[in-house]
Amino acid sequence: MHPSVALAAALLLGCTGSPGASAPDELVYVTNEEDGTVTVLSATSLAPLGTIPVGARPRGVRASADGRTVYVAVSGSPRCPPSLPDAECDRLPVDKTKDGIAVIDAATRRVTRVLPGGSDPEQFDLSRDGTRLYVSNEDADAASMVDLATGTVLATAALGPEPEGVRVSPDGRTVLVTSESSHDVALLDAATARVLARIPVGLRPRDAVFHPNGALAYVSGERDTAVTVLDLAARRVVARLKLPDTARPMGLALTADGATLYVTNGRAGTVSRVDLATGTVTGTVTAGTRPWGIGLSADQSRLFTANGPSNDVSVIDTRTFHVIATLSAGGGPWGIALAPAVR
Repeated sequence: MHPSVALAAALLLGCTGSPGASAPDELVYVTNEEDGTVTVLSATSLAPLGTIPVGARPRGVRASADGRTVYVAVSGSPRCPPSLPDAECDRLPVDKTKDGIAVIDAATRRVTRVLPGGSDPEQFDLSRDGTRLYVSNEDADAASMVDLATGTVLATAALGPEPEGVRVSPDGRTVLVTSESSHDVALLDAATARVLARIPVGLRPRDAVFHPNGALAYVSGERDTAVTVLDLAARRVVARLKLPDTARPMGLALTADGATLYVTNGRAGTVSRVDLATGTVTGTVTAGTRPWGIGLSADQSRLFTANGPSNDVSVIDTRTFHVIATLSAGGGPWGIALAPAVR
């Protein structure tokens, strides 16, 4: 769908947060860091379906396996871009009452409650049984384990400075958390949140993803122009996947067969495709301005990237590896999650 057609569809729907008359097979949820909303898009028709107010500074987003619940990290800490000196950032107001995990009922597209998520929640992942969240607390150098049934923080793990990316292993036993400023990742016991190991990786690690077999993990290094490959059993780096020199690796998405890795390259304004069998880049495509969040459709035919400064989402055809649409989002698109539509 051409963006102008998508805009017309948005006007017809009113973009009020009410679901459309007929739901598509898959939805795209985009967090908008600057305006406190989540944009909902159809992954198939690419039409906008609504906008959901969620709270201050939404960033990380995940959906339950059945698509009935969407979780969004919200934070009362100020947004401090790299261009803002630390001293100036420290003087900006902080409102800890706004920290939490907003819980969205996908059927009504409304926030039903806000769970605690520790201080300044940024990213998180769901336990494999869907009963817990593991949340990175950026300003507290920690990660929180949250019980969804009781809405309580069960445990907190001390980590390196500026923890960000969070991923649960395929077997559900391990949680990996990146720490930007200490240039390492922590492996946590998923049952207790106890730190099992800290492994040095590339400079400024942002995101991570596990290989489906659970033996390897891939970590983006924003200042490395590379993706680090970890052997989880040996707890060490075993390879580095070099990206174009202009790349600033951020978000990661991996195909279900573990053969192809997609990387958003931040300030380079591109997305790279990596063949993991050879460790080589097989394509790089220009996307929106500073793509960060990334999501892959269930049929793996389309990639979606959240492009913060350009306030839009790029849609990439994975077969041709070309951008086929650019869709409007809210202010400062940051994170992306795809989920089955609720009928």
